[in-house]
Amino acid sequence: MTTKSKTRARSLRTVFAVPLVMGVLSLIGLMSALAGDGLADRLSWAALAMPVLAVAWAMRRRRR
Repeated sequence: MTTKSKTRARSLRTVFAVPLVMGVLSLIGLMSALAGDGLADRLSWAALAMPVLAVAWAMRRRRR
């Protein structure tokens, strides 16, 4: 008797895609914060806010 499991096998690419993008965004945010003022500051705030927003989204989704 075979039953389908709710979990699927995932490749390394699908597992690490989002964390890699988040890491790259954080690195861009940190570098732009060091690089300049004005537009660079706005870019750094936006890039560094992404991980915080992702955690908030994941926590809210998990509570449902």
